[in-house]
Formats: sequence, C-alpha cells, structure tokens
Amino acid sequence: MKVILQQDVKGQGKRGQMVTVSDGYARNFLLPRKLAIEATPDALNTMKLQEKARRAQEAKEKEEAQEIAKKLESCVVKIPARAGEKGQLFGSVTSKEIADALASQFQIHIEKQKIVQEEPIKSFGAYQLKCKLGYSISGVIHVMVTEEK
Repeated sequence: MKVILQQDVKGQGKRGQMVTVSDGYARNFLLPRKLAIEATPDALNTMKLQEKARRAQEAKEKEEAQEIAKKLESCVVKIPARAGEKGQLFGSVTSKEIADALASQFQIHIEKQKIVQEEPIKSFGAYQLKCKLGYSISGVIHVMVTEEK
C-alpha cells in the first residue's frame, strides 16, 4: 500500500515522502496513529503543492540571506565600551551587543546565535566576525570597538 508520511517514521522515511509499506502495517499502525495518510490522487496533489510552496519559501529565504550578506560588506558597526587604564575592556563585547548594534545602526536583524566569535573581544580596535546566514551563505561583520565617552 502506498502512503504519504505525515511525520518522520523511523525505518520508513521523512515527513512528506510517499512510501510503499505492507497493508497490515499501514492499516494497523500508520493510519490509526495519524503517522501517514493513504496515497489518493487528492493527497498526492496536495503533497506536490506543499513541496512547491516549500521550495519557493527556501528560495526566498536564500535570496534574503544573500542580500543581507551584501549589506554587511559595507557596514561598520561601532560599539562604544568602557575600559580600564590599560585599554582592557570591563567584560567583553558579546554577540548580543553586536546584533543589537546592527539592528539599531543599520536596521539589519541577525540572531545572536548566527554571529561566530572565535574569541571574546576584550580590547579596543577593529574586528571582522563571520556571520552564518543559512543555506551555506556567510557574511562578514566589521566591528569597531571605541571608547565610551
């Protein structure tokens, strides 16, 4: 019997896939638990439309990520910070502070988890941080840490 999986089923396939299973397995396990629906022509058409919509959404998100990466090239995020006498910052500049500064200065909204910092920023100066935007697209954020007045 051909069924369309509504959820991931271990050993059978992922959500949205059409798989062939034995009649008893489908009738006694998959269908009563709403893990799958029977592969009727209407269900197949719905599956194809959902797949098409998902692909369009992915393409849109990928395009947005590329636009953000281009915008980041021309932006220098200025972050004021307080420091001691030797130029060492009190604490460090976090990815949350960088994300907030990007949003307030350039209206670019990036989640703090997407900003990659190999080591914490603990002194004044210019830094380049990598930003993973998804779909194997990454950008570079230019950060300038200046003395707070």
